Amino acid sequence: MTPTLVIARLTVQELLRRRLFLVLVALTLVVMALVTWGFARLPTLGDGGRELGRTEVVAVASQLLILVGFMFSFTLAFSAVFAGAPSLSGDVESGTALAILARPISRAEFVLGKWLGIVATILVYALPTTALQLLLVDVVVSYVPPRPLEFVAFVAAEAVVILTLALALSTRLAGMVGGVVALVLWGVGWIGGIVGGVGLAFDNPTVTHVGTATRLILPTDGMWRGAVWALEPAAILETMRQAGRAAAANPFFAPDPPPAPYLAWTAGWVAVVLGAAIWSFSRREI
Repeated sequence: MTPTLVIARLTVQELLRRRLFLVLVALTLVVMALVTWGFARLPTLGDGGRELGRTEVVAVASQLLILVGFMFSFTLAFSAVFAGAPSLSGDVESGTALAILARPISRAEFVLGKWLGIVATILVYALPTTALQLLLVDVVVSYVPPRPLEFVAFVAAEAVVILTLALALSTRLAGMVGGVVALVLWGVGWIGGIVGGVGLAFDNPTVTHVGTATRLILPTDGMWRGAVWALEPAAILETMRQAGRAAAANPFFAPDPPPAPYLAWTAGWVAVVLGAAIWSFSRREI
């Protein structure tokens, strides 16, 4: 096993020992039970006890699922930040990094192993929990979003982006400080996307460019918009598209998936920021 994979395995074990993701899984199961109960009540929400028709149930379920997806994406981003932010700074402060790097392991392998370990933990959490929630919704209201695999991919990509930023901050900042900075930037990115949509809705090029710049500087909102698009049924997409620019400011609507050049930009962004983290850590005294 290569040094990078050894560090990745040790990182996964450390995260499990801290019980962060174990507690997260337990809380997620509780939330999933409540969400499933809420979806099961949808058909009985009509006036005077009237049962909703199939079209109404699908329309309501699709929009509620987007709200649940936002909660899930926030939880995943939050977990990624507080798993990544103390990963390097904590090892430096405790002396663990010095003990490990005294062996024939380069700093690049150390940082890359940390990143791979956290990414693997995030995916192990995200994939089964998402699949289970979608299965439960399908059981109680017979509704499956049109592109569930794309939804998982975009939400996981959002978590990887913010994780990479938190890891880079961890090379210079204490864990708590880096985590707060990363979460604030995540929020700024989301608000920047809304600002750009408002600019598009009111045909204001300056405000629109602010939103575009925000999505390029931190691609989290772009990945979130891809996740929203993956959950929208065709009928809702067509209705919102007919609204034109008026729908652009809605943070819970995306008429189209992120284009291929933007996906390539996001992948390049992750590579560059991860490279910057390696460069920064290699020049830090430990």
